[in-house]
Amino acid sequence: MNKIEQRRIRAGLIGYGTAGRDVAEGILKGNAGECELTKVLVRDSHRYPENDLPEGILTDNVDDFFNAGLDVIIETAGHDAVRHYASKALSKDCDFMVVSVGAFCDQTLLDNTLQLARQHGKRVIIPSAAIAGLDRLSAATQGHVNNIMLTTRKPVMAWRGTFAEESINLDTVKEPTLIFEGNARESSRLFPESVNVSAALSLAGIGFESTTVRVLVDPTIEKNIHEVSAQGLFGEVHIEVKNTPTPGNPKTGYIVAMSILSSLRNLSSPLVFS
Repeated sequence: MNKIEQRRIRAGLIGYGTAGRDVAEGILKGNAGECELTKVLVRDSHRYPENDLPEGILTDNVDDFFNAGLDVIIETAGHDAVRHYASKALSKDCDFMVVSVGAFCDQTLLDNTLQLARQHGKRVIIPSAAIAGLDRLSAATQGHVNNIMLTTRKPVMAWRGTFAEESINLDTVKEPTLIFEGNARESSRLFPESVNVSAALSLAGIGFESTTVRVLVDPTIEKNIHEVSAQGLFGEVHIEVKNTPTPGNPKTGYIVAMSILSSLRNLSSPLVFS
């Protein structure tokens, strides 16, 4: 019997900023498995007169993007993009991969999105991105989990243009300074670009209200550091990741695009780690 050739996955990308460009480049280089980059949606295509995309891929026409016969749509454009396009993607029978997970601190948005995914038999996919251990924490919820805590520390440059500037003078801070302590729903609202990891932890683990988050400005470090600790029936886990910030956007790191490419590769790979 002849083997039936598997069709390549047609991917659409929303956003062409730092992470979006890295994802697009990775797909075009073949780093996402049997996946081809079909369309990239941006607000204004005239802002990108020079890009490395094949002709016809970049578009600012929403209908052109969503009618391109896509199998999976990857969001790299921020919380507004999740709010505007999650339902449209799922209604077009596409899986929806979310980077700006903090948008789901809006419980109504989360509930509606998951309900629509069920109706269409599609998935909302959340890459590990800047954090590690989501698989372990998700498995741990099969039993009782006592607590999950996230401590995020980032250098000064990562906090410019964020809520942090309202509580601390970034030009004069000399030592690690706590700027937030609370639950993950609050942190996701206050730091939409910087603490998406708290939302991912909440969805994988014990929920937004039960996940504790501490956020620090740390002028003594150069990498973005996330520390996760959890205890429960499964035992204990303590994870620390140190992510190298990308030069174009110090709020994020190279690992975000790498994680997206890995998740895309898993969609067609015969070997999947979970």
